Amino acid sequence: RYNERATFDNRVSWKDCIMITQDDMDAFSVVGVTPMEYSYFVEGKIMTSPQDRLFEHVLGLVGESGEIAEKLKKAIRDKYPLNRYDVLKELGDVLFYVTALANLHDSNLAEVLEINMRKLNSREARGVLSGNGDDR
Repeated sequence: RYNERATFDNRVSWKDCIMITQDDMDAFSVVGVTPMEYSYFVEGKIMTSPQDRLFEHVLGLVGESGEIAEKLKKAIRDKYPLNRYDVLKELGDVLFYVTALANLHDSNLAEVLEINMRKLNSREARGVLSGNGDDR
């Protein structure tokens, strides 16, 4: 969730940015779509041939992530507030490619969310949220 007090001008106040909680996950369907439904939605929008999907999805994910970074860079450089809606639109594009990659690997957005939450909860319980390495 985004705390309206967070500042995205020259300095980001990360303490005001809260990570998603289980309650957030449970409320996901409030927007009228579940993670599984979104996975099916994404699959219906794929235009790439099967042999090219992996490359197209990875390049799409990197490209859309770069667009978010570019918006942040320009906001910092030009000293103007980061436009929340513009960032959310780009995050939607990132989510599309994350979901497409999950689908390609015989998974779905719901499973990716569950695995990530389990991983982060385990790291938190062991006191290793910060640090390096996938298996910390």
